[in-house]
Amino acid sequence: MDLSYHKLDPIIHQPARLSIMAALAVTLEVEFIVIRDTIKISDSLLSRYISVLEKAGYIYVRKVFVNKRPKTWLSLTKKGHIAFNKYIQDLESIVSRKSQ
Repeated sequence: MDLSYHKLDPIIHQPARLSIMAALAVTLEVEFIVIRDTIKISDSLLSRYISVLEKAGYIYVRKVFVNKRPKTWLSLTKKGHIAFNKYIQDLESIVSRKSQ
């Protein structure tokens, strides 16, 4: 089986998007500002990365108002969980082949 780095999901492979997916993979839902502060990027950059992941069907974006203030919550979709798990498996396969 040929599994080189270019076979990794390019949507997830970008470092900030990978960080977003990893953060969402371990919880049900995370607020936008928590992700922003965790991966240390600007609101505008995070919004762009979220748009890419949402368009791919990997994340679900839920917008609500709390005390008249907008809040954005993010979660992985089933497709997102599957894609992230496959990405991790592919990465592990690459690493294990390199160390043999």
